[in-house]
Amino acid sequence: MRVVKRAEERKNEILDAADELFGTKGFDGTTTKDILEKVGIARGTLYYYFQSKEEIMDALIERYATNLLNTANFIAKDKSIPILERIVHVVLSLNISGSSSLEIMEHIHKPQNALMHQKIEKVMITGVPPILARIIEEGIEQGVFNTPFPYECMEMVVTYMNTVFDHDMVPMTQEERTKRLQAFIFNTERMLGAGSGTLMSVMQAFVSEEDA
Repeated sequence: MRVVKRAEERKNEILDAADELFGTKGFDGTTTKDILEKVGIARGTLYYYFQSKEEIMDALIERYATNLLNTANFIAKDKSIPILERIVHVVLSLNISGSSSLEIMEHIHKPQNALMHQKIEKVMITGVPPILARIIEEGIEQGVFNTPFPYECMEMVVTYMNTVFDHDMVPMTQEERTKRLQAFIFNTERMLGAGSGTLMSVMQAFVSEEDA
């Protein structure tokens, strides 16, 4: 008896299979035939959802971005986590993770995928500041921060993070990266009206993540 699955379920099966294959065989090393065999579907079924392997990758990227924002939003709403720790957790949750993360990042940074890179940046720059701004507003109420521009400050922070700290955008040594992180934290504290060293834990979390 043929099993008929809902469209969204079938689509996610294809994405899950591609995610695993891209992570183990690489994007270029994975064929549509590999995906077909892993999911157990006909070529026509695959093309009903995706016209090419590139479309599958683009859908994976969009799914990752959505999941990242959902996770960040969930953390931001957890008031059982102290303000500063919550900021750290939200920032770290925005790193792409998963079996094919390296393939996804390589795909995004290819010259022919400049529009996809721009799309991801737009999602982050428009989606993340409101999440962080709500935490900053809580911090203002608690006397941790003092700024009339919580959203605008976070927009500046996220924009800087997504450009200067983008590995392909500004080439730098580890020493230069560490210095920029120090300057980034130093100036963010002043934008938010926070005490000197208040956000140092954010930098330490960044450094630990980079060294991991």
